[in-house]
Amino acid sequence: MKPVPHLPHRPRLARLAFGVPFALSLCLGSAAETAPRNVILFVGDGMGVSTVTAARILDGQNRGQPGEENYLSFERFPHLALVKTYNVDAQVPDSAGTMTALVTGRKARVGVLSVDPSVAHGDCEGALSNPLTTLLEEAEQRGYRTGLVTTTRITHATPAAAYAHSIDRKWEFAAAMPEDARGKCKDIARQLVEFPHGDGVDVLLGGGRGVFLPVEQQDPEDAEATGHRRDGRDLIAEWLAAGEGRRFVFDHDGLNALGADGQVLGLFEVSHMEHEADRLADAGGEPSLAEMTDFALARLAAPGAPGFFLMVEGGRIDHAHHASNAYRALTDTIAFAAAVTVAVERANPAETLILVTADHSHTLTIGGWPARGNPILGLVVGADGKPGKDMAGDTYTTLGYANGPGAIKGAQGDLEPTHPDYRQRATYPLYLETHAAEDVAAYALGRGAEGVRGVMDQHELHGVMRAALFPADAPKTSDGG
Repeated sequence: MKPVPHLPHRPRLARLAFGVPFALSLCLGSAAETAPRNVILFVGDGMGVSTVTAARILDGQNRGQPGEENYLSFERFPHLALVKTYNVDAQVPDSAGTMTALVTGRKARVGVLSVDPSVAHGDCEGALSNPLTTLLEEAEQRGYRTGLVTTTRITHATPAAAYAHSIDRKWEFAAAMPEDARGKCKDIARQLVEFPHGDGVDVLLGGGRGVFLPVEQQDPEDAEATGHRRDGRDLIAEWLAAGEGRRFVFDHDGLNALGADGQVLGLFEVSHMEHEADRLADAGGEPSLAEMTDFALARLAAPGAPGFFLMVEGGRIDHAHHASNAYRALTDTIAFAAAVTVAVERANPAETLILVTADHSHTLTIGGWPARGNPILGLVVGADGKPGKDMAGDTYTTLGYANGPGAIKGAQGDLEPTHPDYRQRATYPLYLETHAAEDVAAYALGRGAEGVRGVMDQHELHGVMRAALFPADAPKTSDGG
């Protein structure tokens, strides 16, 4: 192994990421109060601290560096907090409850989308009378522009919490609901199409065509797929008919061909979009998360509007972790960081708060005694050049999981640890690796970013975002439910 050159101590940053002067974010004064007020919330689903560390190293190594000295884009932000992620009824949380905390300022139950935690799970009628108002709903009511961008289904838990009120995150389409609930409560896809606030969400980009189309209808891209709906409704057609100038696209070329005006619904897969590692091989062609972010920001930053609220989710980081597949989790995290770069380059820090966080962590671990610059996805090799061995005399990887399919016999097959399909070894065998309970990080830049500091409860980040969007309002306080 080649010796790693000594790196000098990193000096205190005098400038924000990408050359934006730090002083600019502090001294633009009252002029900023008359400017548009924008919030861009980035959620790396499952992007715990160990994921950020490993992705940082992999990103550096992909560019020929040792890796440890590298920084992901958002790690240059000047404001930082550790965030507690528990749900009202769970020590280890899920995405529905955690995203509800972020967008409503109230902690919620596991599996519940923007419904007061006093309502029991599955109580459809109780949910109807106890919704929690979301930041996106408030923004629409006040004439702001709004957008949701994700690599999951647009009806999946994280994006859905911004616009839907459901006592069960699985109720994405009618057939997924109990029969006695279908006549009383709307499924999540219907709630998006029938969104009652303002003129509806302006930009919607992600996956999930299947939950919008009837079973009789062939998918526009996949000749072997049809819709999932058994109520005969084509919700894409209904969404298009509900507003003038609306456009629907299902592939990369369609998105690129759109004009500059009108609301957009882009659904690029029947279910979830591809992982970044697989995206370029997609037959229909999918935009990257960075491309979708760039498109959304160009649409939302319109003259005359009081501002905008945009949520961008790197949703498939979580899915790769559940599969004990660190390669795809880390490459999706790197793609997520590239989307943050786009936002920083477009945003004026006097007008815009950029908040980057995770909804929860995963059980990914980084351990052993690897030498500096050792491949983060590879086997442990020490500073003496010798491979690390366990008590049985077998080599082992730097990355592992506390539980998951990587512990099932034969999960690794004959693959090398650096192979995209390799499943990192785990301690306890489970068909799906679980979330983890430790704090996640929040990184903030721009308008109101100084509110992100110390150790915070997750629902407190809502207050930071709300103050940036609606500074004239008295601060909302909450005990977290």
